[in-house]
Amino acid sequence: MIKMKSSSIKYNHIAIEGNIGSGKTTLAKKLSKDLESRLLLEEFAENPFLPKFYKSPEENVLPLELFFMAERYHQLKASTDKDLFMPLKISDYIFVKSRLFAKNNLTSEEFNLFNRLFDIMFNSLNYPDLVIYLYASVDRLKSNIKQRGRVFEQDIKENYLNNIQETYLDYFKKQNNFPVLIIDVTNVDFKDNIKNYQTIKNSIFKKYEVGVNKLNLF
Repeated sequence: MIKMKSSSIKYNHIAIEGNIGSGKTTLAKKLSKDLESRLLLEEFAENPFLPKFYKSPEENVLPLELFFMAERYHQLKASTDKDLFMPLKISDYIFVKSRLFAKNNLTSEEFNLFNRLFDIMFNSLNYPDLVIYLYASVDRLKSNIKQRGRVFEQDIKENYLNNIQETYLDYFKKQNNFPVLIIDVTNVDFKDNIKNYQTIKNSIFKKYEVGVNKLNLF
């Protein structure tokens, strides 16, 4: 098997996205290691409002979303300068995720305030060149969430996961700024199954049309 290099990739920023428990961070880490890219990961442990949010959502949702948005912005902004030795960067989120989750979680008044701040930040950032969206059924998501054992995630409701999934897919269908590659990983083990992982890895060396594209692993 010929090992392809990151220099063969036509993208500067690849974002791995997905619902809670879909495996986006796992895939981002594996790809970044193999392709020797810069890696941008969300630091959930840094957000002091996350455990509080799952216990008392209404009281903590606005500071939760504002904190996440600020962290994503600073991380992406700091990574805008190209590294000659690492021209490719891989993240386990897109900045628009801030607005998608806020839309799902905030009241209309809170969302209006959030949007004002979001627009200011968003205007100084670039879209990713490619987004890989890991789609998984809610049952698979709940299984993954249980397996990884974050205490504050164990009571996440199916309805909440469904709403997030629908919000993502609706956004991807309507946007026309970047290509999205949707991969159904409901019955796929790309962490330990070399064949599945290699198929996903090979897919990022291809060029895709703006809008929704799909990769079938079967």
